[in-house]
Amino acid sequence: MKKLIALFALVLGFAFTSNAQGALKFKQEKHDFGTITEGTIATYSFEFTNTGKTPVVISNVQPSCGCTTPEWTREPVMPGKTGKVTASFNSAGRPGNFNKTVTVINNGEVSQIVLAIQGSVAAKR
Repeated sequence: MKKLIALFALVLGFAFTSNAQGALKFKQEKHDFGTITEGTIATYSFEFTNTGKTPVVISNVQPSCGCTTPEWTREPVMPGKTGKVTASFNSAGRPGNFNKTVTVINNGEVSQIVLAIQGSVAAKR
């Protein structure tokens, strides 16, 4: 009987700890650059806080195309601490409107978070 109670306590304890995860909360998930001049590299940093109970690690940030380059906080982000994901859009040869995304892949509650940048590129004269 003692073994059964110990096993039940172990399973119950595991159930509670498995729900304790990190969680990335971004200040904003979309940024509009407005109008930029062709040839400009438009860069924006999305800031986030780990609002969960365990460290969060961003394993990758995948851009929607080759014209957007991501950078991100590489070390584990402890609960209550902040980090950032930066998206840089190269507007050279791309006049007109743009709408690009970067997908943040992490070990938090929501394992994939999509961030967006948009704007319009004015052709060089």
